[in-house]
Amino acid sequence: MPCRASYKQPYPEPYAGADARRCPRCAEPLIHVGSAFAPPRRRDAAGWRVLSVLLHAGIRFHKSCCGGPGYRPRTLAEVRERRAYAKATGEPFARALLRHEIP
Repeated sequence: MPCRASYKQPYPEPYAGADARRCPRCAEPLIHVGSAFAPPRRRDAAGWRVLSVLLHAGIRFHKSCCGGPGYRPRTLAEVRERRAYAKATGEPFARALLRHEIP
C-alpha cells in the first residue's frame, strides 16, 4: 500500500540523479507530478485512488502560461464517467480524463 505522502521539492535538473529521489517514509521512488499539485488528505482513500488513476494515465499537474494545470477529476464518479465516455467514443482515456464536461 502506498504511503500517501507528498513533498514539495525543487524541479530536478536534467541528468542530476532525478531518478534517485526516494520517499523518506517508505523509500519508494518519488514521482514528479508538477508544481500545481495539491495532494488529497492522507486519510482520503478515494482521493488517492483518483490520483492513482491520473498518474497511471500519465497526467501530471504542471502550470501553464495561463494559470493552473486545467481540469482534473476529483471523484471516482467523475473518473468512471470519463472511462465510460472513452470506451464509447474510442477517445484515449487520458484525454477523456482531462475533459471538463462530457458531451
